Amino acid sequence: MVNIMVGWMMSTLLSVLHPFYVSVIEINHNPKEASVEVSVRAFAEDMEKTLQKYTTAKVDVLNPADKALLDKQISIYLSQKIKLKVNGQPVTLHYIGHEIQKESLWSYFEVPKTPDMSKLEVDCSLLYDYERSQSNIIHVKSKGSDKSYKLDYPSNIAVFSF
Repeated sequence: MVNIMVGWMMSTLLSVLHPFYVSVIEINHNPKEASVEVSVRAFAEDMEKTLQKYTTAKVDVLNPADKALLDKQISIYLSQKIKLKVNGQPVTLHYIGHEIQKESLWSYFEVPKTPDMSKLEVDCSLLYDYERSQSNIIHVKSKGSDKSYKLDYPSNIAVFSF
């Protein structure tokens, strides 16, 4: 009985102490603007630690010494880790910028000249190089329909049809 109680308490304590590793990617087709709008939300600390792996310079997401350099690092990293195919064709994500909201880093991209989005393939390995328990939740809106999918490491492909 004591062993069961100790085991239960330990598992409860570990679940409270263990953080969640999750990002949210929102993809919205805007037919009026003929564009695809992409928002990426990740924990600022996770992004900072991940970006730090790729540079010798100090990375500080919350208080960057050089905001332009940080924008470049975020843009390059996210463009490598999130790739889209719209209607079977690879597209280029154009970085717009980022902002901090509480402990989250929001990054924004756009894919211009996209009048229709009937099919979307998302290749996403965001923060998989930081944490193997990472999950990436993808929300997509197109043609009046909302769809969602959750990718858990090592899965990285989600396909949406509208």
